[in-house]
Parts: sequence; structure tokens; C-alpha cells
Amino acid sequence: MTISNLLKGHEKDLGGGFVVRRYLPSSVKQAVGPFIFFDHFGPVDVPLDADHDVRPHPHIGLSTVTYLFEGAMDHRDSIGSVQRIEPGAINWMTAGRGIVHSERTPKDLVGKPHRTHGLQLWAALPLAHEEDEPGFCHTPAGDIPEFNVDGARVRVLVGAAFGKTSPVKTYSQTLYLDVTLKAGHELALSSLPAEAAIYPITGELAIDGTPLALHTMALLDTASTQLVKAGSDAQFVVIGGEPLDGHRFMSWNFVSSSKERIVKAGEDWEAQRFDKVPGETEFIPLPAKKPLA
Repeated sequence: MTISNLLKGHEKDLGGGFVVRRYLPSSVKQAVGPFIFFDHFGPVDVPLDADHDVRPHPHIGLSTVTYLFEGAMDHRDSIGSVQRIEPGAINWMTAGRGIVHSERTPKDLVGKPHRTHGLQLWAALPLAHEEDEPGFCHTPAGDIPEFNVDGARVRVLVGAAFGKTSPVKTYSQTLYLDVTLKAGHELALSSLPAEAAIYPITGELAIDGTPLALHTMALLDTASTQLVKAGSDAQFVVIGGEPLDGHRFMSWNFVSSSKERIVKAGEDWEAQRFDKVPGETEFIPLPAKKPLA
């Protein structure tokens, strides 16, 4: 069986009518490789009066991985990074022991017609790096390897595939591909990492003859080569990597191998002991306490 399981995901409103489809974590599987969180937002025409800004909020124990197909956002964080995020670039923010960041609509797009579409992933940090110093790395679209293979246009966002390697630095074996496949063409995916999944962005896909519906993530049996065929022009991403080194607990924006560490992070946020984002005065309050997952 090529597809070991299917994840349907669920919709979640992040506020201001900004709705995402969330696939990880799930009750079926907490993570695929290091990826412990997977949100797909858009494509959507942003209303002129929309407020999709994400005010300053904290993270620990993870790296955020932001990738846009359309639109733009302004990233600011507590280590002083200021970066406009645009389609095709990879933005990798490592929280480690703790970081605070905001994601806002660029001023030149406020009140103007525009579209937004992208993916927000989190990669849980290996145990040895959970408390690393925070950091931020922007890799422009032009620095991402992009090439044609058997009717497919492949971008190696993170990791290595088809003899090409992304310049994005990671803490463990990680794979993240953006693939555009022409109708009627097939692409063979071989030598995948121990854990991998395919998520269609647009179009009709089949994996070894099994159709894969939109808004569905397919967990793969990586022991064999996967043959992906497009019934129409299609776009999909492949994610994966080596399995996490143990279970992670998650609460709000915090990820850790230790429940106590997450409790402390919440207390530190409530007491405003995290570093501030320069120029920001707003923040998102700690949500009501929920059981740790």
C-alpha cells in the first residue's frame, strides 16, 4: 500500500476571518519527520477592510517555516529581524529557548485589492537543540534550486532531492518540495526519507493509481518509489524527514519534550518576561489553559 493513511484536516479561524486548514498535528500522526504543524491558508481575495495581522506572540522549541504562493507579509521578531516575505522564498525562524514575532500585512497592501495563499509549517527541534539561541534565516526565491524533471517543475525548498540541495540549514534530515506537474505527466519519487507525505495545492493527483483529493494529506509508505500522476495541471508539496526523537507536547505556540517547560513558557509570557519585538506595543494574551497534548 503506497498511501499508509489520509489526513482530512480541519478549518480553524485565527481571528479577523483569517481561516486556515490544519493537517498536523492530527489524531492519526503527530508529525511527519520534524514537521509537527501544517497550515494551508488561501487562496483568497483579501477584503479591503480585513485585519489579518498577527500580533506579537511567542514560540519555544520549534522552527517556523513560512512559504507563500501569493501575497506578502512583514515579519518582525524579538532578535531584531525585519523581513518582507514574498512568494517563493523560505523563511525559517528558530525559536529555541524563546522568540516573539509578528506577521502583518505590508503597508503598501493595506486597503488595496490583493490575494493571499501559502503554507505555515513548524518543525520541532531535536532534543539537543530545544533550548538553542533563537534565530531567523531568509532564503530568497532566487536561491532555491528549481529545475525540470519528467514534465514536472521541482523546487527544493528544504533538504535534497533529484541531486539538488537547498541552502536552507536544518537541525535534522528534512525534506520540503514544491512540485508543479503538467496534466498527464508522472513523477517518480524515490529515496524518500523514513517519513513523508504529499499534499495537493491545486489540480487532480493520483499516487500509484489512487486518487488524492484536494484538502487531503497522504502519508506515504516510503519503502517503495511513489509514482505521482497529474490528471490535470497540478501543484503539490512533499514534506518529510527522519522521525522525531520522542514525543512532543504542544500548547498554543509552545512545543517541548517537557510539560514543565511549556508551563514555564506560559508563565513567562503572562509575566511579559519574553524579549519584545522592537517597535511593537501589541501582543496576543495567553489563551485559557488547556490540557497538554
